[in-house]
Amino acid sequence: MTSAYQTLMVEKRGAADWLALNRPEAMNTLNERMVTELAAYFTGLEADRSVRVVVLRAAGANFCAGLDLKDMAERFASLDAGGIYATQRSLSRIIVAMRRCPQPIVSLIQGAACGGGFAFALASDIRYCTPDARMNAAFIQVGLSGCDVGVSFLLPRLIGASVASELLLTGRFLTAERAHALGLVSGVVEHAQLESTAADLVKSLLKSSPLGLALTKQGLNANLTASSLEAAIEIEDRQQALLASAPEFIASIKAFLAKSR
Repeated sequence: MTSAYQTLMVEKRGAADWLALNRPEAMNTLNERMVTELAAYFTGLEADRSVRVVVLRAAGANFCAGLDLKDMAERFASLDAGGIYATQRSLSRIIVAMRRCPQPIVSLIQGAACGGGFAFALASDIRYCTPDARMNAAFIQVGLSGCDVGVSFLLPRLIGASVASELLLTGRFLTAERAHALGLVSGVVEHAQLESTAADLVKSLLKSSPLGLALTKQGLNANLTASSLEAAIEIEDRQQALLASAPEFIASIKAFLAKSR
């Protein structure tokens, strides 16, 4: 277990990092320290080839209840517009770093995932949650726009514009059952099975070649906003040509054929 952080715990299991938000006494809300540490962690992943998968989870009963409003309200009261903008950017760069890093991110969500916590779930690649999970874009409920830290970009692409509009305009909670029905989460599992479910998924992910795994995330990201089918296929063709030219590809083909005999 890595103790380089005050608000995070990082457990290294081979090529996977199991990253836990670690302010359970405060529902894992985001204070200044956690924002700084999350930005440093996810930004650092882009150049870290030793980590191939990240499992994002949380200590305690809740995933992340958003901003620590007491901490942030005190800070905002002493800041001018420029300072508030810089604080906003420190939050949003975490989401950008999560999407930019080559490692697939698997989120394990329990209890509250609100505001920034909801954004972390959306910025992940795969999501599982427990039956008690409740997610919402809480921003509009505290006098802000419902569009914050990338949620207005990510949510409509994951569940469609109509339901996304409902959730962003009202701040209503999304239950585990509805999140599963909408395809936002891959499954709803009991607390006791959450870790083993993720561990099985990590094993499946790590069976892929390192570059193949990274490029698949990259391709999905790029093609969510591709201008046409042809543009998407051009990206895919370049990726496949690159991967097929690597020695590992021939070895993988031989291994696959050997298993099928």
